[in-house]
Amino acid sequence: MDNRTVVKSLLRIAVDTPLRRTFDYLPPHEGEVPAPGSRLRVPFGNRLVIGVVVSIESQSDVPEDKLKRISEVIDAHPVFDDALLKLLCWAGDYYHHPLGEVIATALPKLAREGASLAARREVWAATAAGREAHRAGEPTRAPKQRRLLQRLVAAPQTVDADTLTAELPGWRDAARALATRGWASAAEAPAPSAAIVSNAAAAVLPTLSDEQAQAVERISHADPATFHAWLLHGITGSGKTEIYLRLAADTLARGRRVLVLVPEIGLTPQLVGRFAARFPDVPYAVLHSGLTDGERLAAWRAAHDGSARLVLGTRSAVFAPLPDLGLLIVDEEHDPSFKQQEGGFRYSARDLAVVRAQILGVPIVLGSATPSLETLHNATLGRYTRLTLSRRAAAARPPVLRLLDLRAERVHAGLSTTAVTTMQQHLADGGQILVYINRRGYAPTLACTACGWIAPCQACDARMTVYRNAARLRCHHCGADRDLPRQCPTCGYAVKTVGQGTERVEETLGETFPGVSIARLDRDVVRHSDELEAVMTRVASGAARILVGTQMVAKGHDFPAVTLAVVLNADQGLFNTDFRAAERLAQTIVQVAGRAGRGERGGLVLIQTEYPEHPLLTSLLDGGYDAFAKTALEERRAAGWPPFARLAALRASALQAAHAIAFLEAARAIAAESMRRGEAPVRLLGPAPAAMARRADRHHAQLLIESTERSALHRFLAAWLPQIETLPAARRVRYALDVDPLELF
Repeated sequence: MDNRTVVKSLLRIAVDTPLRRTFDYLPPHEGEVPAPGSRLRVPFGNRLVIGVVVSIESQSDVPEDKLKRISEVIDAHPVFDDALLKLLCWAGDYYHHPLGEVIATALPKLAREGASLAARREVWAATAAGREAHRAGEPTRAPKQRRLLQRLVAAPQTVDADTLTAELPGWRDAARALATRGWASAAEAPAPSAAIVSNAAAAVLPTLSDEQAQAVERISHADPATFHAWLLHGITGSGKTEIYLRLAADTLARGRRVLVLVPEIGLTPQLVGRFAARFPDVPYAVLHSGLTDGERLAAWRAAHDGSARLVLGTRSAVFAPLPDLGLLIVDEEHDPSFKQQEGGFRYSARDLAVVRAQILGVPIVLGSATPSLETLHNATLGRYTRLTLSRRAAAARPPVLRLLDLRAERVHAGLSTTAVTTMQQHLADGGQILVYINRRGYAPTLACTACGWIAPCQACDARMTVYRNAARLRCHHCGADRDLPRQCPTCGYAVKTVGQGTERVEETLGETFPGVSIARLDRDVVRHSDELEAVMTRVASGAARILVGTQMVAKGHDFPAVTLAVVLNADQGLFNTDFRAAERLAQTIVQVAGRAGRGERGGLVLIQTEYPEHPLLTSLLDGGYDAFAKTALEERRAAGWPPFARLAALRASALQAAHAIAFLEAARAIAAESMRRGEAPVRLLGPAPAAMARRADRHHAQLLIESTERSALHRFLAAWLPQIETLPAARRVRYALDVDPLELF
């Protein structure tokens, strides 16, 4: 017997909650039924919360007398159109994450709190009584009120609050006094578009190389109203950005909009500058985590109302509500920053961009000098079309790569004699130098010269990093911070730093090359986009002759005067337990090498290593990234790792290690029972403690689920997760599912 409630209109609503379900509500008594994608306020327990309509139904499993009615319709028009709402629902299913939290991720913070869809601004005006008082010379004893009233009376209509702040600092108290006397009043008015229009002159188009022209022609001549994924595999300096610009111009000329994703905030200003110079009359918006809540809401509104025809942003910009989106571009598609790896909803912006293009039926371009092995595999299978740029633009030559065998070199503070000598030569010839080391701080370790004590983090299974300039010890995993000791706290003898970080390398270079200006680029010196731009300006102008940095220096920056790049710690990723470590190291070396020789002069790359015979390094030098990728894919195939299998990781943390393992063991037992019944063609690996088992005073462990079939993996996860939630052991841990994990902790 069907006991479902049948009503004329029922709203199925997603609420920001960890519960894996939606909730049914009755529509308002009056007015139109809110469309899917609209925000509402609904009673939820003993409070009112923001929800989003997912669908309109006619039946519910909840008895009619138990159904609650929505309290308020926030949006006259949906926040999410049908295609974007479909993407969010797909993402919730694929990543097995509560839909309400998925939708909340797609909204700016202020929009999650109910901010209006339409931008509003505060305006002030003099009332009729205020104008009469002004004519009578009032107020006589309050000069600030008199000046403000005079300004309001002089205005033909209203005065914007921001204008008053600029003209009359501290005007708020006077305004409140005038309002109390009935002489002034405040109101809200529609705000102008938040989209930005560049004031640059239109750029002169550079001449395309044959490879660039062929790539543009092939993509442009494909049906623009049909989904097609293009892999633009171009070596560093080959002109991928120029192709993006040409394709964007075609899309904008057809009246459609463009979304460009970059992996890091650091790449945003440079790319924005290129697009703004090329399209000075095209309004654009920028979305990234460095914006204030207000700035983010304003940019999001500009995307939603269509005033921004071009949106550039980092990971979360994949959810930008652009109407009539005609082209998606993912620059540096291989970069792990596109994957959200912490927190609740762990998604890949690159993969969701491809799905969004599929839903919309539009092209997407994935660009990289070092494509991920998954993307290369998709191209091999014909899912993506690969376009290759094998030559640098403007006749620039590829850099020459050389291995420096540290076993045969004298090394001081991480720099070999050959590296120092070569740097002297390039500086004398007027070149700039890039030095890459993937360690922040002064040194990774502080050790006792007598008893062997090593400065530990009290909350993690990690050593604390030395920051000598600040006289601090800091943990890069939990953020712990304490004074730098002068003597060993165990035996009282002297302590010394071991190893090098960017701070120490910068110091050593300053001592080695006195008078040479040095810039440093890492997350300790660059916390905001304006600080990054300041460093970039110093390097681009030639004011800084040497740039020292972490992976931030390797990501897409164009420094034409850099003629030498030095990789100091190439061995760091050669013997890692993570199966992706070799791929990441190869990508980093190629990306760092790509910063050298982009101008008229040739480039040289020195790679310091104690293992010059290692197959990864020799394959990179002999055959480039393609040779490495071919070998790596064969190794992945033989081992049954992605992209030849699908992975999910169930991760748990607890105050006691036994609780995390017990929860994962219980989860595995449920899975094993399904496997015995033949319901789950998956393989279970673990549970096992994480490589760094204790972080921030919590013990971490994981259970891997592997299958050769994507559909089989997801069927298993969909049946398994609801059972996990009922486990008594789940109450003692924090756990999360990571589908397609990039890192195996």
